[in-house]
Amino acid sequence: MIGAVNCTIPSFTADLNRINEKAIRHDVALAKKHGFVGSLAIGEVSITLPEYVDFVRIMKEEAGKDFYVMHHASWNTLEQNIEAVQLAERAGADYVLLTYPANFYPQSEDEIFQYTKAFCDATNLGVLLFPMAIWGFSRLHPADISSSLIRRMLDACPNIGAIKAEGGHPSIMSVIECHRLFGEEVVISMPLEWDLIPLSQLFPIQLSATSDHEFWGPLIPQVMKLLRERKFDEATEIYWRMHPARKVKNQMTQSMTGAFMLNRMQWKFQGWLQGYNGGPLRGPTPRLHENHMLALRNAQRASGLNPSEDPLHEYFIGRNPS
Repeated sequence: MIGAVNCTIPSFTADLNRINEKAIRHDVALAKKHGFVGSLAIGEVSITLPEYVDFVRIMKEEAGKDFYVMHHASWNTLEQNIEAVQLAERAGADYVLLTYPANFYPQSEDEIFQYTKAFCDATNLGVLLFPMAIWGFSRLHPADISSSLIRRMLDACPNIGAIKAEGGHPSIMSVIECHRLFGEEVVISMPLEWDLIPLSQLFPIQLSATSDHEFWGPLIPQVMKLLRERKFDEATEIYWRMHPARKVKNQMTQSMTGAFMLNRMQWKFQGWLQGYNGGPLRGPTPRLHENHMLALRNAQRASGLNPSEDPLHEYFIGRNPS
């Protein structure tokens, strides 16, 4: 688990009745070409569990042995998540990103622990633990998942192999605390590139998983390689070159969806600008209007990312229509 992991959002046929295998394979092949070491099979879209399992199978077939597929444990209940992870494991998933359902409203840290342990006990996959404000756990601890709770989870769940350290966002304390307390036991991931690039110059961060890194084309794997080689001047130059696009992207994310929701339509369009498939998504989904699309394309231009100049309506068709 050394490098960057992007996200693959399912693609569908034009009539939205089926998943689009050719488009899915296109996205995985391009992610490999861009230098990513793996990809998250996004489940937070309108997709059935049988379709999702087939999506994971297609991704892994295209990925091969040198590129891993991460299952997205984002279903509605613990029982559904256990069923989904076991099916995804059989379909070829290599790791799993653990999220928590929207209807899960724990009254104590012990409830979070019990959910996490029950899930981890149900799978052989390595688990990426994810402290994050989206879950609403900050009412129990401002770090979203406290270090003492993480300690308890690591002791009880030996298949937790990494921590996606976004707790207490936008504070950087979570990743620093996780590195200090748990960095000798598990991999610490920093998925936010605006923190990843500066912090990696102070202490080693080997993994950036998972995020919409496809917005940047091949740039995140490239800059992580520079950081591992301690070429900090070159990495810093890239950081500042990215800044115009970073500001627009982050401002748009906040204005369109806030801190507690992700606009997968926006993410899919961001990837389309860098050669990924794009294509229609089923409702319900947040919308993406022309002013949003133009702002994102102009932001990529400003940072020298050479976005696609194809007509915007072609995004809703996709590069591999079926």
